[in-house]
This record gives sequence, C-alpha cells and structure tokens, in this order.
Amino acid sequence: MAAAGLSDLRRFRSAAPHYLAGRVPYAPRLIRLVAQLTGLTRDDRVLDLGCGPGMLAGAFAHHAGEVVAMDPEPEMLRVAKTEFGASGNIRFVRGSSFDLETGLGRFRLVTMGRSFHWMDRAETLRRLDGMIEPNGAVALFDSDTLDVPDNAWSADYKTLVRRYAATDVAHIRRRGGSWVRHEAFLLDSPFNRLEQVSVIERRQVTVAQLVERALSRSSTAPDRLGIAATRLADEIAALLRPLAIDGALPEVIATNALLARRPEAEP
Repeated sequence: MAAAGLSDLRRFRSAAPHYLAGRVPYAPRLIRLVAQLTGLTRDDRVLDLGCGPGMLAGAFAHHAGEVVAMDPEPEMLRVAKTEFGASGNIRFVRGSSFDLETGLGRFRLVTMGRSFHWMDRAETLRRLDGMIEPNGAVALFDSDTLDVPDNAWSADYKTLVRRYAATDVAHIRRRGGSWVRHEAFLLDSPFNRLEQVSVIERRQVTVAQLVERALSRSSTAPDRLGIAATRLADEIAALLRPLAIDGALPEVIATNALLARRPEAEP
C-alpha cells in the first residue's frame, strides 16, 4: 500500500487486465537464483506482498510449500487467481502493507515486484521483521531496459507514455528529486545485508504487448486516461509498427532482485 494514502488503493483497478499481457516477465533463471540464494525449500512459506496479478507468486509456487499472495486491489487478485490458482499452494489474501500482522504466520522469503514504492517503506520493514524467519530475506524485484542498439526504439516509446502520464500527481511525486532509493530504507532496517542479482535476456516484444504495457501502468491506466487511452494506443502503434518486423521488436531486458537479509543470517 502506498504511503501516499488510501486513495491510491484502487489505482490499478483498470490496469489489472493489461498487466500480464504487457509487463516484462521475470526471468525463470532469476527466480531459481533467488530461491537458491535464500535457501528456499518446499518446506518454506513465501509472502508475495503487493502481488498484483501474481507473477511472482506463481513463479515461487514451484519452489515453496505455500505462497501467500496479498494485494489490496480485488481485480488484481481476480486475475491472479484465474492465472495461477490451479497451482494449489497459493493462498490469495486481500490486504496491503498496513494489514501485515503475525497472524499471517512466518515466512522464509517476502517478495515484492514493483510494489515497495507504494508503501510506507520503513514501517513495512519494521512489521516484516517480526514475520520473517531468522535466516529469511526480503527480495525486491524490478526490470530495466538496457541502453543497447536493440532497444533504440525504447526511448521514443517511453517519452510518449510519459507524456500521457504527466498529469498524474502520484507519478510525478514518486519521480521527483526528493525520492529516496529503496536501498537507503533497507540499510536503516534489520535487513541491511544487501545483494543484487540480475539476469539479462534478449526477447521479442510485439507492438500489441507494448500497448498493453502502457495501459498496465497506474499513471496511464484506462480509467485514468478515459477516451485518451485509445489515442495513446493509436500513437504507440503509429510510432512502432514501421520499426517492427512481423509486428515484433527486439528487447534486451535485465530483470533484477535486490536481496536483503539480517547481518547475522547464515550465507
């Protein structure tokens, strides 16, 4: 949940249907590396906090005994259940970081994929300290589009999407010069032993997927843009179709995990 307040709870309601189709998936190799580095086994439990449509919950369900997938947005949980509910070991819980309590049990690993920035980060880490096992960890996941020739189209695409996001106050606030990086909060928390793990891949992304990616952002979600959402989709298509081959573009992506553990945790 965002530190900005309860009004942010429903920001992703109309973005949810576009998320899985458009967002960069985390590399399976990255998931395996994090599971290995944190000593995760089928006897362990994972909390995916701010789970969205369940990308991380679904991935770690193959490595853990139980995953608790927690999100404040009902539409995100609906999408997550539809996509990953058949795994049988994911429990879906509506709630935010404000709802963290010891009644959820203890966890070996708490994952967050592009959600930590919406929370009261210091308070969230304080609460998690009472819920994570002594040798457990927090893992923050994100992705980067690398500055390589394959991604030459990306700068103009991002500029276009940012133009539509420019009136979103929460987006501007989080991107402002006063923003404090996650590492600063982690270093001031009990989980101050930090490691960064990344996997770099070349993929193909379609123009249609890049439209979905734009609509999956809270700042450019359909219910925020209204009729302008159709105009954004048309502009993305006009920009990228001349560059695409069979409707697709190359994309070099780094998917990353920032691991945070207590200093006394065993390596």
